[in-house]
Amino acid sequence: MMVGVLAVQGDFEAHRRMLDELGVETREVRRVSDLENLDGVVLPGGESTTQLQFLKDEGLGDALRAFVERGGAVFGTCAGAILLAREVLNPVQESLGLLDITVLRNGYGRQLESEVRFGHCSLKTAPLEMVFIRAPIIERCGRDVEVLAEEGGRPVLVRQGRVLAATFHPELTDDSTVHNYFLDLVQERVRAA
Repeated sequence: MMVGVLAVQGDFEAHRRMLDELGVETREVRRVSDLENLDGVVLPGGESTTQLQFLKDEGLGDALRAFVERGGAVFGTCAGAILLAREVLNPVQESLGLLDITVLRNGYGRQLESEVRFGHCSLKTAPLEMVFIRAPIIERCGRDVEVLAEEGGRPVLVRQGRVLAATFHPELTDDSTVHNYFLDLVQERVRAA
């Protein structure tokens, strides 16, 4: 199993460390050729407009869409969730449109309003630790989108097929629950291939 991590901007190293601790081989993704032979891709937090421009400039946006169409698993956190969303508001911006959700950028406030919260998650019985940093709010989920975790009555972890998105940063905690779940989606793709 090989998982790529978009290594443009944001704390992509934290995702690589988490995956390394779980015994998964990783590769930094900066070009279309970096997607070759990958089973999964992580789109980390950071600045979604900067990442989107990079994806466009490098042709990675279309390549990621094709990767998902071929059954590849993708996991986006915070800005990565914004990139995956079908519709982005506050302000309106383009996205990859791979996940039938509407997100509101910086919905939880600015950097100073960043905080750690604990919420219900269907992946474990204990509350899940969630680090919110200028996080988006999921305003709408399509009918094929499964809500896996909520906080404050809002979805914060969702899945549609092999596309997973979190509005928080699970890579900044010691809890590997969400990454393990993503690896299950990757494993589904490996078995199907």
